[in-house]
Amino acid sequence: MPLKPRKSNPATSAFEKALAAKPPGKHILRLYVAGATERSRQAVLRARELCTAEFSGNFKLEVIDVYQQPILARNGQIIATPTLVREFPRPVRRFIGNLTDSASLLVALDLRMKAAPAY
Repeated sequence: MPLKPRKSNPATSAFEKALAAKPPGKHILRLYVAGATERSRQAVLRARELCTAEFSGNFKLEVIDVYQQPILARNGQIIATPTLVREFPRPVRRFIGNLTDSASLLVALDLRMKAAPAY
């Protein structure tokens, strides 16, 4: 017995289109660092490079020093630095540690690369 083609559900179609569409608004990221160290400076530079390359200016990067703003670190449940948190679009994603490995960073924050290489 042949299978009947499924009717298109408008709700499903709208949901699939929303998933494929770019999220509205800016990407919001928070970078938690510990003091004015070389490691913190490198983390800030790398986070800015990532945002510029991936979001083409459509981002807001907040840098939070856990020594100067410990309440924000506690509220953000930060246990180590540097920690880069993608707050928006939801769901929240975190990357803890060295920000130099672009591939791991993009995967951990669930960011899509601009252009995937064709093989």
